[in-house]
Amino acid sequence: MYGNILIANDGSDGAAKALAVALKLAHRLKAKLAMISVEEMPRVPAMIDEVVEDRLDEDHRYQQVIAQAQFHARAAQVKLDTHVVAGHAVPCIIDFIERGGFDLLVIGYMGHSALYNRLIGSTTDRLVELAPCHVLVVK
Repeated sequence: MYGNILIANDGSDGAAKALAVALKLAHRLKAKLAMISVEEMPRVPAMIDEVVEDRLDEDHRYQQVIAQAQFHARAAQVKLDTHVVAGHAVPCIIDFIERGGFDLLVIGYMGHSALYNRLIGSTTDRLVELAPCHVLVVK
């Protein structure tokens, strides 16, 4: 059914639930599993020192996310390839799917208010709309 699965992991609780489901699917289907984390720097820095500091914070954050994901993958007996890319989440993930030939994207649901979604939008909604493959949203 699915042979090449991608999990998007930002370190949130929703992403942790999605990872658990992706690991079970990959194990059951004997599919390849990759994980992408996107480093976003949403604010405009005033000085280069702020860029360096933000980058170090993101590196440290994703090191922990990757270490936890690899721990769970070993426990589930699944090989997990991890990737950290810089940019905006939606275009980076869509591009990664296209280049990697993934047939399933697994993402976590993060509930926001209707007002938040209307004004700012939802990464999950945009990925469901734009992904060139099936998308599994885990609650």
